[in-house]
Amino acid sequence: MVAYSFNKIFVPQVEGLTKRQTVRAHRKRHARLDEPVQLYTGMRTRHCRKLVSPDPICSKVDHIALEILAQSLRWIEINGIRLRDKELEDFAVADGFAPSWHADNLPRGYTFKGGVMARDLMAIYWAEVHGAGVFEGAVIYWGPAA
Repeated sequence: MVAYSFNKIFVPQVEGLTKRQTVRAHRKRHARLDEPVQLYTGMRTRHCRKLVSPDPICSKVDHIALEILAQSLRWIEINGIRLRDKELEDFAVADGFAPSWHADNLPRGYTFKGGVMARDLMAIYWAEVHGAGVFEGAVIYWGPAA
């Protein structure tokens, strides 16, 4: 079994199973198809808490590459296929960056022409957490336990 920990901003979405994917760096072992995944917040702290029980089941693992430049999401590729604009926005929403979840909590000084988009929020988060540049890893998907 594999465990993943989530930033507190994603907790309501993970608990409600509206966020059913996570992007992670390559590591020795990720979840495998049909394997239970344990979803936590605050792992390795005294505030550690399991978010979903029973454990959801891994439904797919894909290779992902993305590029962030100056807090702008330039592109995402899933299994070597570059996402188009609508697909990119849909991916950012599925990954937990829907503006309805985060627009009221934007960092001070962030404004967007034409409204806030999920891809903008994803870019801000990635730039702050991972920095600019190209990232390669895995996107792990899950569904409710059977």
